Amino acid sequence: MSEKVSFGYEDIEASDKKERVGKLFSDVAANYDVMNDAMTGGTHRLWKNQFVRRVNPKSGEDILDVAGGTGDIAFRMLSSGANITISDINPDMLEVGMQRAIKKGYDGLVWSEQNAEELNFPDHHFDAYTIVFGIRNVTYIDRALAEAHRVLRYGGRFFCMEFSQTEWPIFDRVYEQYSHKILPQIGKIISNDEASYRYLAESIDRFPDMQSFETMIKAAGFTQTKVEPIMGGLVAIHSGWKT
Repeated sequence: MSEKVSFGYEDIEASDKKERVGKLFSDVAANYDVMNDAMTGGTHRLWKNQFVRRVNPKSGEDILDVAGGTGDIAFRMLSSGANITISDINPDMLEVGMQRAIKKGYDGLVWSEQNAEELNFPDHHFDAYTIVFGIRNVTYIDRALAEAHRVLRYGGRFFCMEFSQTEWPIFDRVYEQYSHKILPQIGKIISNDEASYRYLAESIDRFPDMQSFETMIKAAGFTQTKVEPIMGGLVAIHSGWKT
């Protein structure tokens, strides 16, 4: 019997999700950063700055940024002196990031095409693992978390920022209307791609709530887990340690 997984509100064959997510992000890669600004009114920049402060990268550390193709998180960590590897399953997203790095004059970054569920890195290889707005797009979240735990050294840090469901009353209803009715129209105007941004809104709805996701992080073996809600949980920073 075939296994079904979510693709937005649609339930599809698990074997098809990787290809469909890949096509979606290839379609939006060129306009991804412009869309992030349009979708969030630029607040994603503040969220990412806050995220990197929590990671607190240090000189000489080895850090893996997963699903980080466009470089947004890695660029923010570069001044720390950490050794940063950017991985993404989508070569088009990586190409956008590499071109951005060239324009900004950033070097010293390692770019690697990787599946978060099957990382091609040795055990105990990194001091920190980061993933921002990426884990909800993998086929099997538990496998991605297990891989995060595997590649971290003992004492290593796990940080994930992901959309969730806001717990602020009234705002939750306003955001629901925005994400399902306005956001796809913004996508249509900016990148002529309404369907991709409808999927993004739906994928947020299907992602586990903050407490459930924290339980999954613990199940992967992480300790001292923490959830930091932003805007009532519209976005949340999750963290844990490998001990």
